[in-house]
Formats: sequence, C-alpha cells, structure tokens
Amino acid sequence: MAPKRVVIRDHSAEANLFARRSFIALIIITMMASALLFNLYHLQVTRYDDYQTRSNGNRIKVLPVAPNRGLIYDRNGVLLAENRPVFSLQLVPNEIKNLEQTVAELAQLLNISDSDVEDFYKDYRGQRRFKPVTLLNRLSKQSVAQFSAHQHRFPGVSIEARLTRYYPHGDTLTHVLGYVSKINQKDLKKLQEAGQEANYAATYDIGKLGIEKYHESLLHGQVGSQEVEVNNQGRIIRTLNFVPPVPGKDITVNIDVEMQKVAQQALAGNRGAVVVLDARDGGVLTLYSNPAYDPNLFVHGISRKNYSALLNSADKPLINRATQGQYPPASTVKPHLALLGLENKHIRLDTQIFDRGVFTLKNVTHKWRDWLSWGHGHVNVTDAIEQSCDTFFYDLAYRMGIDEISGYMAQFGFGEYSGLDLYEESSAILPSRGWKKARMGEPWYMGDTIVVGIGQGPWTATPVQLASSVTALVNHGTRYVPQVFRGIHQEGQTVVAEPKIREPIEVADMTNWHIVLDAMYGVNHREKGTGRNSFKNTSYLSAGKTGTAQLVSIAQGEKYDAEKLDERHRDNAMYVGFAPYDDPEIVVAVALENAGSGSAQAGPIARMIMDQYFGEGNATLAQNRNN
Repeated sequence: MAPKRVVIRDHSAEANLFARRSFIALIIITMMASALLFNLYHLQVTRYDDYQTRSNGNRIKVLPVAPNRGLIYDRNGVLLAENRPVFSLQLVPNEIKNLEQTVAELAQLLNISDSDVEDFYKDYRGQRRFKPVTLLNRLSKQSVAQFSAHQHRFPGVSIEARLTRYYPHGDTLTHVLGYVSKINQKDLKKLQEAGQEANYAATYDIGKLGIEKYHESLLHGQVGSQEVEVNNQGRIIRTLNFVPPVPGKDITVNIDVEMQKVAQQALAGNRGAVVVLDARDGGVLTLYSNPAYDPNLFVHGISRKNYSALLNSADKPLINRATQGQYPPASTVKPHLALLGLENKHIRLDTQIFDRGVFTLKNVTHKWRDWLSWGHGHVNVTDAIEQSCDTFFYDLAYRMGIDEISGYMAQFGFGEYSGLDLYEESSAILPSRGWKKARMGEPWYMGDTIVVGIGQGPWTATPVQLASSVTALVNHGTRYVPQVFRGIHQEGQTVVAEPKIREPIEVADMTNWHIVLDAMYGVNHREKGTGRNSFKNTSYLSAGKTGTAQLVSIAQGEKYDAEKLDERHRDNAMYVGFAPYDDPEIVVAVALENAGSGSAQAGPIARMIMDQYFGEGNATLAQNRNN
C-alpha cells in the first residue's frame, strides 16, 4: 500500500483570509452604524421640528370655540332674544369605520326619526369628513343618559353642549327680529366669498331674516380656540391653551314690545300690518305683520310638515306685510297730493269745487265716482282731506298731471326702499309714464292720472313707506330713515345711535305744511272728519287720514257690495296718523286686507296703539269699534 499524504495547513494563509473577512465585515458594520447614526441625527436633529409637530399633532388638537351670540333688548330693556343651553349628538365621519351601521344603531337606540337621518346624510355630503356633523339636536335628559351608557360602542360620536337662540315672545316679533337657523351650503358659500368662513368654524347657526340677519356682524362675535391633548381614542385629556372667543355685542332695538303686543291683539283674525315710528328720529316702535309664526320652530330645524303648512298657507304668514305688503295707498296720500297742489299753485286754501258725486271730462263718457254717491257739495282743500272727497282730488290730479305727481311723491319715499335695516323689503310701485311704458308697453292716459289722484290704479305702497312719508309731513320735510336698531347695549345702558336723515323736501311756502296738517287734525276731531268716531274722548289730540282701497273694478252704474264679492276681493282698510298734534311723537300706519272701510276698521286699531303709547291702553278693540 502506498503511504497517505499528509496535508499541512497553511496557518499564515488562513490568518490572512480571516483578517480580510474581518476587515470587510468591519467595513460593512461601520457603514451600517454610520448610516444608522446619520439617520438618527437626521431624525433627531435635522428634522426635529417637523417630527415634533407631527408627534404633537397625534396628541394635540386645536379646536375652535364658538362665541356667544349677542342678546337683543327692546327700548325698555325687555329681553327679546336670548341664548339657552342644548345638547346635540355629533359624528366625526373620518373617525367612524362604518358610518351607515353607526347611524342605524344610534337611530334605534335613541329613536331618531327617518327625516333626521335624511337631514344628517344631506349635511354629511356637503361637509368635510374631519368636521363634526349633527345627527340629532335638542337631546332630552333621557337620551343623553342613554347614549352616555353606550358611548363606548360609538367611537367618533359625542354629545356636545352649546348655547342656542330662543325667542321668549314667539310670534309677536317674528317679522322684525327674524330668526337664526343652521348654516347651509348657500350660507357657507357667502361666508367663504366674504372671507368669514374661519370665524364660523365652530358656529352652527346664522341669522336668516330680520334684525338677526341684518346685524349678523354685530351679533355673532369672534371665534376663539383651545389647544387640547387627546389620547389614542381621541378623548380630551387636558387643555393646554385657551384663547377665549369674543362674544357678539348685545343690541337694543327701538321696538316697544308692549306696543307690539297691542298691535298683535288688534290684528287678531285679520291679515295686515301695523307700523309705528318715532316722529322725532324715525325709530321703529312697532312693526307687526299678521299672520305670523313662531321663529323658534326654525332655530333647531323646522319639520317638513310645519314648513309646508307655512309655505302653502293662503294667508302667507312668511311674508312681512309691514315691509313687503304692497297696498294701494288710497286716500291716505291725499294730504301729500294736497301739499303738491298748494306748493305748485294749482289750488289755494280758498279754492273750491262743487262735488255732485262724480267727476267727468269733456268728450269722455266714463264717470269717476266719489265714495259718497250724492257728493259733498262745495269743498275746499281742508274739507276735501277731512271728508276724503274723491272728486276734489280727481280734479287736482287732472290739473297736476302724472309727471308732477310721480316726481314729487318720489321725494316722500314712494317707489323706493325706505332704508329700513331689514333686508326683507319691497320698493312697491310709484307709477309714471316711463314705468307704464316699460312694464306694459303702453302710453300713459289721462284716466290713469285721475285714479292716481286718490291713491288707486297701479300705485302701491308698503306700510313702512306710508309711515315714513307721514313722518316727513309732520317734520315739515325732514326725512328720517326708519331704523329698528337703537344702539349697543352695554352694562345695562344703551349707546343710542344717531338718526339717519335723507335729503329734505323743500317747500317754498311754509304755510302749506300747516294747511295740510290742520286738515289731518280735522279728520280725527272735527264734525265731518272720517276718523272722528275712532278718536272720541282722547286725552291727547291727534291727526290722521283714513283710506279705503278698492281692489276690483266696479262697472259703471253698479254699486259696491262686499257680500257679493269673494273675501279676497273686498276693499282694504287703511289709516295713517300721528300724535300729539301740536308736538308729534309717534306716527302710525295701519293696513288691513279685505277688511272694508278705513275709518271703521283701521282707525280703531290706530287708536288702540296711540292709547297704549299715551298710557290709555285699557280700551279694547271692540270698545273702540263701538264708539
């Protein structure tokens, strides 16, 4: 056998190989450690601020805090709009795994209606997923307790306590105060366009109508914020920083709620409006439209059934008749027309006509009738206003012409917005040649002018316009802009705002003011005045003008018979007046739809309002009507 070969190990080579491998491993470990140290330095030093912010973002949230809405007081310090606490159930969609299942379980647990669920999904579709969406408003104490017992089952769902608007006087002040309601997509778009979206980050409601809408910027306030620490379930552990919101300003309005209640009582059962202005500065003491509705229905979201009933009612309660009702002014504008006739020398104080009950034009067969079929006999301008002689004003309108009439009446505010601090207002119609051509494509005829002479035809006015025009009369041309807002309410006191004044009405002969106002005094206090029965035995002297607005044409030779007409076609009753006569403090305008005679129906209501103002408010409407 051949001998075995013995392999002798090369320890030197093995040592070199090990050294090379160790060196390579060391290099790799060094590189990895360097990379780790570099990344650690990058994270802990270079990117410290960034990751610190992200870390805080996981445990720290900045939440907006809604400001308390300003309160509203009447001129005597009576609270008209306040804030009351309510509980609402809110869901944050991006914190909920299965939204539909969660909503269904909540609806079953708390007996939430299908309509509320539908409204939730409607709001959810228009909302960002990280913002809370309200599922149910005004939770009862029982519902709050039920949810609290099961809250662990509903991550992303919470009960929020907040203040919401409440109107203690209900429908008495609806059309003047308006109401607040949930911010919708249209509101949100307007806020975005105005750059105000951030200021409403925590606010649920916004002014929708009336003073609440017009003075939203004063009432809302400025949003605050709180920086809070939360746990991994999103629950707040503690508050780190708090920037308090700036509450909205409390405001005082010129409204006298007691007079407002008298107006509501007086209009019960009638469609119409009452407006009372302070003759000394244009402040709105009363602005009531009937029928009205409870604004509290809208604060938390009115039901479809209730809203449909309001929207489809034949009596149109959603319309503010005081500012949007367009009524033929009828004889209430005869003092204004008389002033124009005197000023432009178409008539003098001693100018007389003989009224035989009709007015006719040469070569025209149509006869314009006076309300008194046998006529008033010889009348001058004072008699014509006191007795409301139509024939005198037919003749006066014929002498003046439509151009003079429309141009002068515009100075009293007819055909334009009054400047009232409510958005819900109509300019109504002051007819002219241009208006008829543009509206109907027809020329103006003399017959059109004649009926305008008694406030009929296409001429319409709102009760606010009528009251404002009489304010200009009693102030000899000074035109105050009617204002609901009185001033900022601070520490129990009101900083009264300066009255707003428009361009005055110039009159060449100041005696003309006296002639017209004296005739209005005669309406209420002289033997043949059309308002004398309404103003018997008052401790104050007043002045006014009654009006009866015809709504449908009566054929020649026929007589007006209310019983034969549909109720909606019967005459409107109108009245304007002021008191005291010697030093006017208030101006009253009353409009009653389809109520009949202004002297019999509207005059007694004005009497009730004036009695309340002068401390004689115990007389009832029925007693006044029997006088």
